[in-house]
Amino acid sequence: MNQVIHSVNSESSTLSSIELLDLVNSARKDHGETVIRRNDFHARVADELEGDHYETFVVQNSNGTTTTAYALDHDQCLLVSMRESKAVRRSVLDKLKQIEAKAAPALPDFSDPVAAARAWADELEQKRAAMKQLEAAKPAVEFVDRYVYADSGNKGFRQVCKLLQANERQFRQFLADEKIMNKLGGEWMPYQGHIDAGRFVVKTGVAENEHAYNNAKFTPKGVNWVAGKWAIHNMREEAA
Repeated sequence: MNQVIHSVNSESSTLSSIELLDLVNSARKDHGETVIRRNDFHARVADELEGDHYETFVVQNSNGTTTTAYALDHDQCLLVSMRESKAVRRSVLDKLKQIEAKAAPALPDFSDPVAAARAWADELEQKRAAMKQLEAAKPAVEFVDRYVYADSGNKGFRQVCKLLQANERQFRQFLADEKIMNKLGGEWMPYQGHIDAGRFVVKTGVAENEHAYNNAKFTPKGVNWVAGKWAIHNMREEAA
């Protein structure tokens, strides 16, 4: 049996990465796919969430080894799950929806009926909002299927907008708000952390007028990553 050595605040996360792996592997088995080893899955999680905020904790394995696991919020669960095949993703989303549905509202203090009724209504509203997010994620799965595997090679800003069917102004604002790219010297450049993570390549050159320029492009890994971020952004906008 696994033993958690360092616990985290459960209110700040949706699932642990170990619980999410159980859901993913269960779905993989259902669809005839091989299961993922825990270490491989956690490497995938670390790669997907590079640059994001998350909490970690240590699990003591039955064989005496330890595993560093992750406390994942709702969006991070969706991002990691989007790396799976369409059938597996849909199964995982359905299971996440079932988990949300089983999370009954906490019983309020009935010593004050008015306050209790208000607290109960607030809890139900939060639950409905979570359910709405999960429902909104289903079209996001179809959305991701159109572009994550659509092409390979590095792509410029307008190419990515076309691939994502995104409005250029809205997508540019999204990149700025999420601190993915910013304007430097009149040119839009990615933050260094995203370059280091392999999501962008930046090439420098000199134009015929001897003006030096920088050209940033999304790598295939970067397109895949920003696709998930953009899908979740749209899901939030639809759910709002």
